[in-house]
Amino acid sequence: MHYGLLVKVLLLLNVYAFGLYGVDKSRAKKDQWRIPEARLLWAAGLGGSVSALLGMYVFHHKTRKRAFAWGVPAMLAAQILLIVVLTQMGIIYP
Repeated sequence: MHYGLLVKVLLLLNVYAFGLYGVDKSRAKKDQWRIPEARLLWAAGLGGSVSALLGMYVFHHKTRKRAFAWGVPAMLAAQILLIVVLTQMGIIYP
């Protein structure tokens, strides 16, 4: 896989994740229907962990929940490690 394609996919996933966290926080303030926590975590786990973490702190949302406070940074670390390993194996290339 070429880095360019990977960057585009990750960019889309991160925009989506950041938006989810923002929308969920807005709905929480208005006492409206909420986005399920599983969807927020899946958005982070599928590659949107950078923006999920950013969204948590920008919107002050889900920062006290253990699954988010520990899980999202762990997902980010795992995703970085995966990209490094796949690059070293030649599966992802510049």
